[in-house]
Amino acid sequence: MNVRRRPISGIAVAAVTALGLGTLSACSSDSAEASGGGGSDKFDVVASFYPMQYLAEQIGGDHVNVTTLTEPGQEPHDLELSTKQTAELGEADAVLYLKSLQPAVDEAVAQSGVKTKIDAASLTKLEDHGDVEHEHGDEESGSEEEEESTLDPHVWLDPVKYAEVAKGVATAFEKADPDHATDYKKNVATLTTKLDGLNTAYENGLKTTDTKVFFTNHAAFGYLAERYGLTQEAIAGLDPESEPSPARIKELQEEAKADGVTTVFYETLVSDKTAKTLAKDANLKTDVLDPLEGITKKSEGEDYIEVMQSNLEALKTALGAK
Repeated sequence: MNVRRRPISGIAVAAVTALGLGTLSACSSDSAEASGGGGSDKFDVVASFYPMQYLAEQIGGDHVNVTTLTEPGQEPHDLELSTKQTAELGEADAVLYLKSLQPAVDEAVAQSGVKTKIDAASLTKLEDHGDVEHEHGDEESGSEEEEESTLDPHVWLDPVKYAEVAKGVATAFEKADPDHATDYKKNVATLTTKLDGLNTAYENGLKTTDTKVFFTNHAAFGYLAERYGLTQEAIAGLDPESEPSPARIKELQEEAKADGVTTVFYETLVSDKTAKTLAKDANLKTDVLDPLEGITKKSEGEDYIEVMQSNLEALKTALGAK
């Protein structure tokens, strides 16, 4: 895949120094997981996985009680819901999810009686990044079923698109819980300022590099690559568990030489075996580029902003930023 887009300007780089946990009064992940839905006077929100949980906590602040369906360290794509989780989802005031990422969640939401269903995929434009290897087992590539399912759901890895989603979530919160609408407006403004600063840091940090090509374990970084004029080459497809063909491995080895690729990135929640094998065979380095599908003790940061900053530093090193 070779995607290009002129960077979109953000606020001054100085805003990045204000990134981090920030001034929002948000629920912690631990307290969110420990608290059950429907048992408090707060606005009860069920989030499908970490990027949705982060938005709900940051925008909702003290007014929301957030639970997450995907536990830390759990790979979200393959999530199966327990009977208890399904019941808690049905009792929530709102559910925040990203349609097409987690089929089990999509089904549970569709069958639930939750009044406020917020689909993050409907709050920004999904794009087709399907020109990457996407074979599964012995399936024939290029089938109609595969081609129909190539819209990339990983919008949260583009700070600009994530900010678009955040604004849509805030609007939904304001409508569902109008008593606290003013605070939701204030909180989302603070969050989008952070995301603007993050966008500016990426623009400036990746503007001049030795190479624009980076290798990843699976195709999670298409929006990020497109935003900052980079080319993502994924070992596997949009599914992190898919296996690359021998032809794909050979192709990447040749491309590494042609494009000056130095590093194969892997991630924390799925096996790094294939990435490390490719790196060894092609004499490349390895490093972590976190798709932020969950925060664990292995994460290079405590929250979305911090991990995205770590990802930026990893990309700058791998791409030879000036």
